[in-house]
Amino acid sequence: MIRLLAFLIVVFAVGLGFAWLADRPGDMVVTFNGYQYQVSLMVAAVAIVAVVAAVMIAWWLLKSLWNSPYTISRYFRVRRRDRGYQALSTGMIAAGAGDGALARKKTKEAAKLIRSDQEPLIHLLEAQASLLEGDHEGARQKFESMLDDPEMRLLGLRGLYLEAERLGDRNAARHYAGRAAAVAPQLAWAAESTLEELTARGDWDGALKLVDAQKSTRQIERDAANRRRAVLLTAKAQSLADSDPNAARTAALEANKLQPDFAPAAVAAAAALFKQNDVRKGSKILETAWRAEPHPEIAELYTHARPGDAVLDRLNRAKKLQELKKNHAESSMTVARAALDAQDFSTARREAEAAIRMDRREGAYLLLADIEEAETGDQGKVRQLLSKAVRAPRDPAWVADGVVSERWAPVSPVTGRLDAFEWRAPMERLGQLIDSRDDAPETTAPVIGALAKPASEKPIDAIEPATAGSETTAKGTDRSEDHVTPVTAAAFAAVPDDAEAVEPAEELARLPDDPGVDPDEEAEKAPRRFRLF
Repeated sequence: MIRLLAFLIVVFAVGLGFAWLADRPGDMVVTFNGYQYQVSLMVAAVAIVAVVAAVMIAWWLLKSLWNSPYTISRYFRVRRRDRGYQALSTGMIAAGAGDGALARKKTKEAAKLIRSDQEPLIHLLEAQASLLEGDHEGARQKFESMLDDPEMRLLGLRGLYLEAERLGDRNAARHYAGRAAAVAPQLAWAAESTLEELTARGDWDGALKLVDAQKSTRQIERDAANRRRAVLLTAKAQSLADSDPNAARTAALEANKLQPDFAPAAVAAAAALFKQNDVRKGSKILETAWRAEPHPEIAELYTHARPGDAVLDRLNRAKKLQELKKNHAESSMTVARAALDAQDFSTARREAEAAIRMDRREGAYLLLADIEEAETGDQGKVRQLLSKAVRAPRDPAWVADGVVSERWAPVSPVTGRLDAFEWRAPMERLGQLIDSRDDAPETTAPVIGALAKPASEKPIDAIEPATAGSETTAKGTDRSEDHVTPVTAAAFAAVPDDAEAVEPAEELARLPDDPGVDPDEEAEKAPRRFRLF
C-alpha cells in the first residue's frame, strides 16, 4: 500500500513538471564539436527522461544476467525445501496417526531434502518413527543426541522422561524432569514430577520454592497455588512438631491462614498453640474450621485442649461445638462420646440415636453399642447393634488412590501425588449393600388366590400313620430321601383335633451373633396344638 502511494506521488510530480514546462515555452541550444543543436525545452526534458530510463533498464538487464546462476539455484533450493517440508508435515501427521511405515518413509525423504541441522523436527520425526516401530533403544539414543542442541534439549528430556516412565524407572524419570524444571519451570510435566520427588524425600522448602515458581509463571492458578502451599506447610509443621516447635507453629499458622477450612492445617496450628499454652487462639482456629466442616480430629483436639480438665468440662466443650454446628451427625457423636466418658448415659444415648437419624453409618452404631454395654451390659442388644454396624455405610476417612488411612498425609502412598487424600466415605463393602430387615418397615404380604383345579387332576391321599407292622415294609421299599409326597388340603382336614404335637428330632443350632429369644417372652407365647412336621 505504501509503495503504491509512493508510485502515485512520483507520477503526479512528473506530470506536474511536464505541465509546468508546457506552460513556459523556450529553447535549449547545445554546441558540440562545432555544431549547434537547438531544441525546444519540452523535447529536451523528454530526451533526458528517456536516457535515464534506458540506463536503468540496461543496468537491470546486466544485473539480472550477472545474478542468474544464483537465482536459478535459489529457485531449485526453495523448491527442494518446500518438498522437504511437505514430506516432514506428512510424516508428522503419519506419526500422530500411528502409521509407522509411512512415518519412516517420509523421514528418509525429508532427511534427503532438508539438512537435519537446519530443521530439528527431523530428529523428532525419526524418534517418533522408531517408537512406532518398537525400537525404543534407537529412540532413546535419538533423544540423548538432542541434549547437545540447546533448541532441542527440552524435547530430548521430555522423550527420555517418557521412556523412563514406560520402563518404570521413577528415579531416572524424576532426574530428567528435574533437569527440565531447572531450565524451564513453566513445564507442567517437569514441575509436577519434580514436586513429587521433593515431597517424597521430605524437602518441603524446595517444594514450596517450586510452587512459588509455578505461581510466578502462571502455570497454576492462585487458588491452586494457595492450596498446595497450605498442604506443604502443614506437612512441614507436622515434621517439625517435635524438633522445632516454633518453626512448626509458624508454618502451621501460615497454612491455616491460606486455607482456614483445611482441617489438617487447623489441627496442626491448634496443636502447636496448645503446646505453648495458647488455648484461646488455638480454640478459635478449631472453631472456625468446625463451622466450615465438622471433623472428628478437630473435635478430639478441641475437647482435650486442656489435659487437666475433668470429664464434665470436656462434655461442656463438646456441647459448645454442637452449638456452633447444629443438626449435624458429627456434632451429636462428639457430644455422645464426651457424655459416655462422663457416664451420662441418657445424654450419650440420645445424641447417638440423633446421629443415626441424621446419618446412618457404622461409627454411630458402634458408639451406641458401647453405650449399651457400659449402661446395661445386655449382650443381646449389643450384638444386635454390632450386626447393624456391619451392614451400615462406613464412616468417612482419609482416602487416596484406594488406600484408607486413619491420619492425613500430604502425598499418596501409591502414586506420590500431592494433596491426594480426601475426607470421604470409602468404597462400600458387599455386605453393606444389603439393608437389615430390622430397619425395614413391616409390610403385609399380598394374598394370592388359588388357581382353579384342573378336571383331570386326581386327589392325593393323605399320609397314613405308620404302624409297627408296616415299619418293616417301609424299610424294604423306596428309601430315597429325595422323594417327598405332597400334602393337599384334604390331609389337613383329616388331622383330628386332639392330635399331639410332634417335636423336632433335634434343636437347630444358633448362630454365634444370634441373641436368641428372651425366656420371659417365650413363656408368654401359647403352645401350638399340633405340628404337621
